[in-house]
Amino acid sequence: HAAHQVPAERPSARAPSSAAQQPGQKEFVNMDVSLLLFYLFWFVGNYYYNVWNKLACNETGGKDGGLAVTVSVMQLAVCAVYAILLWIFGYNPVSLFGLQAPTKQPRPNISISDVLSMMALVVCYTGAHCAGVVTLNAGSVAFGQIVKAAEPVFSAVVNTVVYSKSPSLAKWLCLPLIVGGVAISTLKPNYTGGYSIEMDQTALLAGSVCNLFAAFKGSENKKMIETPGLKDRLGSVGNQFGMTNVLALLVSIPLMLLMEGANWPKFVELFKSSPTFRFNLIMSGIAFYVYNELATMTIKQTGAVTASVANTAKRAFIIVGVALALGKELRYEEKVGATVAIGAVMLYSLVDHINPFGKKEAHAKKL
Repeated sequence: HAAHQVPAERPSARAPSSAAQQPGQKEFVNMDVSLLLFYLFWFVGNYYYNVWNKLACNETGGKDGGLAVTVSVMQLAVCAVYAILLWIFGYNPVSLFGLQAPTKQPRPNISISDVLSMMALVVCYTGAHCAGVVTLNAGSVAFGQIVKAAEPVFSAVVNTVVYSKSPSLAKWLCLPLIVGGVAISTLKPNYTGGYSIEMDQTALLAGSVCNLFAAFKGSENKKMIETPGLKDRLGSVGNQFGMTNVLALLVSIPLMLLMEGANWPKFVELFKSSPTFRFNLIMSGIAFYVYNELATMTIKQTGAVTASVANTAKRAFIIVGVALALGKELRYEEKVGATVAIGAVMLYSLVDHINPFGKKEAHAKKL
């Protein structure tokens, strides 16, 4: 009752308080709308990247075309050109997706030693992208995404063995569920009433290589950010991503020539003769660059946990959406496997925040 009497006794205090809150409330609403739009276009951008990438790979001959690595490197070429154009114009328009003004993006002021310190990250980024394209080219997009969902398994092992940063016991217990989900998705009923394993070995192997590089990439990215002064010389996260793509192109060209150099004339002829192929290749490169930037925008406004949950939801969105777009109906086992694997990845992302024992352990370490 006393709480209700305070505003009644001081009516003048209530009006200024309400007026003072209005600008903040408006700003909060605007921020929310921007964040939702960033999420929306991140999901949509990732969806279209998968569609355009798959269509481009199909036109090269698919798994047997011998041009999957070339497609991935040419996507990096599109990304590098896009990044250079941003530096030429000095502005990055990605914030327009959130109804915000374009942000300034001046050229990074880095040295040769800075470039060398970025090379570990660049190699991992290149390997993850190229292997990812090979994965999605070799098998169905759904199976490729399910395999790529197992990245936390590789991340846990790499961080423990290489960087001496083991995840919690609760996270380790989630890993068999992720692997189990991937395994379920490979099952196919046979005529005997049992199950046989149906999977593309190239997709599985390339997806595992992609996950391995991605695990190293995450840790190397953290190390690079912690390098004294490098973050300031790069100028922004956008510059870091742009520079990574330019260097990734330079690193990946020798790989492309080594693996698929003999097929280069075939690629050039296809690029010159097929407007559809040109469109799918160029747009997949642009979509790849933009959706990665939008993902970064969401992380800046939320945090790692929310980003992990969103990334998990995005993978489910991609599996269902691309399957519908390409007319590839998911088997019951693929649906179950995807649900188990993606659900386990979400649990992996959240378990330390909902596990009371994990919180007590973390608090004890701080003390």
